[in-house]
Amino acid sequence: MSTHPRAPTTGPVVFAYDGSDLARLAIEEAGQQLAAGRDGLVLTVWQPFDLGFIPADGLQFNTEQITEVRDAAERTAADGARQAGGAGFRAQSLAVEGSPSWKIIVEVSEARDASLIVLGSHGHTGLADALLGSVARAVAAHSRRSVLIAHRRA
Repeated sequence: MSTHPRAPTTGPVVFAYDGSDLARLAIEEAGQQLAAGRDGLVLTVWQPFDLGFIPADGLQFNTEQITEVRDAAERTAADGARQAGGAGFRAQSLAVEGSPSWKIIVEVSEARDASLIVLGSHGHTGLADALLGSVARAVAAHSRRSVLIAHRRA
C-alpha cells in the first residue's frame, strides 16, 4: 500500500456558476491564480420552481415551465463559459437539473475527474447561514477535490 498522496488530476476546472457577481468574481480569481489554457467546465445547477441561479441577460420567464427554466440555465452556463474563456480557460458549459446544488456540483466534479472546483461564497453569517447552509461550505466539506472559494472584495 502506497503512502504517497494521490496525484493531482488532469481533469477540468469546474466552475459552479449561478450567474451572480460572486460567480463572475470566482472565474476572474481563478483566471488570475491558474495558468491559462486549462480546460474548464462551467456548471449551472437548476431546479424547477426554485431557480437557484440568476438568468443571463435578465431574462424573464415562467418558472413553472420546465423547458424555459432548463433553457435559461443553459444560457446562463454558456454565459459563464464565455467569461471563463475570457479569463484564459478552454471552457464548456453544462446545465444540470438536481438538488441540493452542492451535491450536484460534487457529483459532476467527481464524474469529470475535476482538478479543482471554483465557486463564489455568498458569505452568509449567523442564523441565515445556519438555516440555509452554504453551497461553498458544503462543497468544500463533501468533495474530495480541491476547492477555490472566492470571497467578495471589500
